[in-house]
Amino acid sequence: MAPLPQRLAGARAMADGRRVLATAIEGKLGTRYTVDTLRLLLQRFPRVRFVWLMGADILPQLPRWRRWREMLCTIAVAVLPRPGYNATALNGQAAQIMRHCRRRDREAATVPGQAPAWVFLHGPENPISATAIRASRKGTVP
Repeated sequence: MAPLPQRLAGARAMADGRRVLATAIEGKLGTRYTVDTLRLLLQRFPRVRFVWLMGADILPQLPRWRRWREMLCTIAVAVLPRPGYNATALNGQAAQIMRHCRRRDREAATVPGQAPAWVFLHGPENPISATAIRASRKGTVP
């Protein structure tokens, strides 16, 4: 993984600065695990209706994350399609356990603030990996 300043700069270059913000808040909060970051964010910003965006390539990995079930019960989730990962994501352990909380993609606007709730968004799939994005910024080939 690239160093935090490099990842943050790349994320800020892609964020719009209004509705999507890139921050290094984990460093300020002193958290290491996503579940702890989410807990503190929800405490600090009780009126914000957060949605955790993740690619379909991450959903099958969630059962290996610390307190992943707690995370999915804490914040609404939108899963973005990724070429070659969608079927695995939708049939994986996390999706099966949380199947009762799944909403249709046309209900995505109702998901913020409704945890536990998640939606798989159908649409254009971007095949570019984070590694390829970082490499293109450096002018190298992954």
